[in-house]
Amino acid sequence: MGFTRINGKMVSAQVVPGQRILSQRGAMLGYTGEVSFQPNLMGGQGGVMSMIGRRVANEDTPLMTVEGHGTVMFGHGGHHVHVVDLVGDTLYVEADRLLAFEGSLQQSTMFMGQQGGLMGVVRGQVTGQGLFTTKLTGKGAVAVMAHGGVIELPIFPGQPVHVDPQAYVAHRGEVTNKLSTALGWRDMVGRGSGEAFQLELSGQGTVYVQASEVKL
Repeated sequence: MGFTRINGKMVSAQVVPGQRILSQRGAMLGYTGEVSFQPNLMGGQGGVMSMIGRRVANEDTPLMTVEGHGTVMFGHGGHHVHVVDLVGDTLYVEADRLLAFEGSLQQSTMFMGQQGGLMGVVRGQVTGQGLFTTKLTGKGAVAVMAHGGVIELPIFPGQPVHVDPQAYVAHRGEVTNKLSTALGWRDMVGRGSGEAFQLELSGQGTVYVQASEVKL
């Protein structure tokens, strides 16, 4: 199926019998044909910790399962939409930036602390970003949202990339992340942007960065 770009803030997808699309609730802008929409609790594939995690992150709103035969248009809040095509690899997406994805992808929820340790927790508490990131694996398309557009930054071995945590959208490949601080603990009070925190991504892959620090 995949997603077709209508403009910078809208995409469309063909829905056919036997295949499905999952989208953020409220992302459907319009459709043609015989299409149905049903709630889908994302935690179902991620186990108990996934369900708990999404509630801790205030993300217990279910996704919508889209099925039938027709064309559906997606967008949300006037945000820029960027499409990522997976060919058997894995994409990690900040949960509130996930717009829609093909049902052929395996989904689960990853606690950012698994890669970032204690600093992963600090990242969520101080920067305002979610502690839980959606993990999508397999072959299929993913539509993500961003504020002001997206740039893809390559990550090469031995050449880590540093990103403002609030500008981070997603990453793919063999990549690990950790949060570092540019200021002392006393200086960080009340600061959540990249001036105080830097998300370091190392390994080999790609990180998707939005053009603005505005939280979605």
